Amino acid sequence: MALSPVPAPGRPTGPPIGPVPGRPTGRQSPAAVGTGAAPPRAARPAELPSVHDALLCVALPALAVCAAHGQLTGEGPEGVYVAGRRLLSRCVLRVAGREPVALQGRMAAADRAVFLGVLRVPGDMGPDPGLTVERTRSADGSERITLRSAAARPLRLPVEIALGSDLADLGAVASGRPGPELTASVHGTGLRWTGDGGRSVTVTADPPPMDALAAAGVLRWEAELAPGGTFTVRLRVRDGSPGRPTGAPGGGGGRPGGHVLAEALAEGDDPRPGELLRASVEDLRALLQRDPAHPADVHLAAGVPWRCGPVTAEALWAARMALPLGTRLAVTTLRALGRTQLSGGGTESGRIQGPLRDAGPHLPPRCTGIEATLAYPVVLAEARRWGLPAADLEELLPVAERCLAWLRRAADASGLVPDPGPAGPWRAETQAHAHRAALLGADLLDACGRPGGDALRDAAGTLRERFRREFWLDDRAGGRPAAARGPDGRTWPQLGGWAAHLLDTGLLGGGRLAHGLLDRMETEQVARLLGTPALDSGWGLRGLGAKEPGHNPFGHRAGAVRVHETAVAVAGLAALGHEKEAASLLRGLLDAAEAFAYRLPEMYAGEQRTSGGRPVPHPAACRPAAVAAAGAVHALLALVGIRPDAPGRSVSTHPLRSAPLGAIRFSGIVVAGEPFAVRVGRLGLGMVEEAAQGLQLGV
Repeated sequence: MALSPVPAPGRPTGPPIGPVPGRPTGRQSPAAVGTGAAPPRAARPAELPSVHDALLCVALPALAVCAAHGQLTGEGPEGVYVAGRRLLSRCVLRVAGREPVALQGRMAAADRAVFLGVLRVPGDMGPDPGLTVERTRSADGSERITLRSAAARPLRLPVEIALGSDLADLGAVASGRPGPELTASVHGTGLRWTGDGGRSVTVTADPPPMDALAAAGVLRWEAELAPGGTFTVRLRVRDGSPGRPTGAPGGGGGRPGGHVLAEALAEGDDPRPGELLRASVEDLRALLQRDPAHPADVHLAAGVPWRCGPVTAEALWAARMALPLGTRLAVTTLRALGRTQLSGGGTESGRIQGPLRDAGPHLPPRCTGIEATLAYPVVLAEARRWGLPAADLEELLPVAERCLAWLRRAADASGLVPDPGPAGPWRAETQAHAHRAALLGADLLDACGRPGGDALRDAAGTLRERFRREFWLDDRAGGRPAAARGPDGRTWPQLGGWAAHLLDTGLLGGGRLAHGLLDRMETEQVARLLGTPALDSGWGLRGLGAKEPGHNPFGHRAGAVRVHETAVAVAGLAALGHEKEAASLLRGLLDAAEAFAYRLPEMYAGEQRTSGGRPVPHPAACRPAAVAAAGAVHALLALVGIRPDAPGRSVSTHPLRSAPLGAIRFSGIVVAGEPFAVRVGRLGLGMVEEAAQGLQLGV
């Protein structure tokens, strides 16, 4: 199973998290750590514990949520989880009866964090500490603790580690109801905790402790350190629960990784794109999780720690943006979503299932199943252009055909697609998805010798004509697209980041972009609007313009910066030649990434950037998140504009001529199943340096 999904603002709806009076949440004192005592504080309804300051070690289904000081105190969501269950809630180190003074906590990799602390030892005469404590913790809870002495004399120091486990479900932890810690028993070289239903967890230590106090959950050693010497303890956490999922620590199956996503690299005048690309690929690999019923298939969890449930529409969008890293992730994600497709002969036959999702302060919730249904043929068609193997195309094509058949049935007499149901409304974003699906779907059916392409192109033409007639709102500033229209004629004029999807037209053969819903003048106006301060916060694209009614800089679709939409805007603007606006958004996103140590959250506050300021975290955002990590890849590669056509044995590049980040080189990209490397110089000229044999290169 995957980590349990937990509802959060702007997420698929579910039961609310209710208040639980008296749940300890404050930072515990050293004495309280050993007893479980803490100052009481009531949880608030629907409030998730904030993790934006935490270090999250991720290698799903394993996850460690750590504070920067390195101690696991049991506070809030801290702990080690496997498959959504907290195996270890407490791991507190003391040396000579004292906790180390925490100096630094940092991510060493997506699945590993390093913590550094110091202690003054008996006999230290000045302020300089004589003992360094380094802890390296992995996502599965395994940990290496090393004491290093700088004292001039031998030291003999008592070392103890206080451990605790509640075997609580992540949802219970998030709601402030994890339950009491379990009582430990001595087991081998460590401790074991057993809960209801045969669930258990064991922590073992190497070297074996001198004492193991089960009642207190404490392991003890006497560390002897020569001058300049070290003492190391290694801890291992093992899930002993029945039905442990494949790929879990100790459960076999291994972690998917390099065979699913290539290790792309970037280097150039500005070092930040290389850092962001490296971290994003690491995060994407860390978010891969197996389908429990089909272990050979993997898909991306939407985000950690709250959204690690079944495959979602966001996983499909992320797989699309990650196509330059290979087509394998797209294949397994499409396969997993295809299994949720509705069958039978009804009007809903062919639609992929999905929950409703909040759409902001003005519109009713939208259906993520419709979103996935319209994305499915697009991702399959573009994966084919990147080099999808013929056998995978043959397997997945019938599902895409059923999605396209649903699209033709779902379009009402007006030619528009209502969302979430027949009563509407007609959303501009949904029409952009439907138009793209129709054109790329038609291209896909033609290429595969299947009927229906002409009918889809006709449907796209009807939709485009109706959209231009009814969704464009003229005004003295040049006009704007409406966010939605209702069957009763009502118009929602609010402008937001959703407009970026109007520029995402999709890729056809020969490096051609599909037609969009907008004409040339309307496209230029949308590009101008996306570059205004009302939408471009300086850190990325706001979900709702700052001047719109209901704007909230922390609102998921009401003003927060969503990395996915910003990346879509950067790529769309770059592809259509609006380099100034694309470069501004890309620079803002890159600056935000640097502030977030290159691990972008799914969203952050849409506060206007000021001199010397930093992007403000969103308290409920997942970090890492699939669409944020994949969006970073998508936005960075807009600098070079790779447009592959593997079936046509060609690839072209369309770099930004302004070279906004100076010279840059990308390598490790995958086109037609082979490595691909491209360089763009300071003058904006591109040069392909590596490509599959026989691939015709163009510009």
